[in-house]
Amino acid sequence: MTHLQAGLSAETLEKAKVELKENPETLHQDIQEVRDMIITRPDIGFLRTDDAFILRFLRARKFNHFEAFRLLAQYFEYRQQNLDMFKNLKATDPGIKQALKDGFPGVLSNLDRYGRKILVLFAANWDQSRYTFVDILRAILLSLESMIEDPELQVNGFILIIDWSNFTFKQASKLTPSMLRLAIEGLQVGAVMVVVYLCEVKKLS
Repeated sequence: MTHLQAGLSAETLEKAKVELKENPETLHQDIQEVRDMIITRPDIGFLRTDDAFILRFLRARKFNHFEAFRLLAQYFEYRQQNLDMFKNLKATDPGIKQALKDGFPGVLSNLDRYGRKILVLFAANWDQSRYTFVDILRAILLSLESMIEDPELQVNGFILIIDWSNFTFKQASKLTPSMLRLAIEGLQVGAVMVVVYLCEVKKLS
C-alpha cells in the first residue's frame, strides 16, 4: 500500500483492486501516464495535476488511462466554459447557502450497503424566490468537491436520489433545456461515480 492509499480500509483496498484494477505497485506509473497526456490539450488550463488529484480520475474510470485523462480534460474544460459557475464557490455564497439550508443536497449520515454516500434532493423544496437552479447545482458541485476528497468515497461512489413528488408546474417552468444540460454535464465530469435515481415518493394512506 502506498501513501496515496492511506485512509482506505482493508475492505475498500480489496474492492479497489478487484473492481477498479488499482495496483499499488504501478500506481505512480498509472498517474504519470495520465499526466503525460496533458501536453496533448494545450487549449485547456489544467489547474491541478498532483498525484492525489489525478488518482480521483483514474478511480472514476477504473484505471483506464485514456478515459481517465479524457475525464480530467472534460473537468477543466467544463470549468473554463462555465466560469461564473465556479466564482465564489463557497458555502458562504448567499445562493449556495440558501440552497444548502433547504437540503440541496441533503447528505445522509449512513452509507448504503455498498459503502456509497447517499445524497437526497426533494425537488419541491426549491424556493425560487430566494435562489436559482444554478445555485442548487453549485451547491451540489461544492458538496461533491468536498466529499470526493475522501478516498473511501472515491472508490465507492455516491447515490443521488431526486424526489419529484409535489414538484409544481411553476417550478418546472424554470428548468430550461440549457440548465438541464449544464447540470448533466456537471455531474458527468465531477470525477466521481454517481448513480442517480429519479423517483416520486408516494405517501401511504
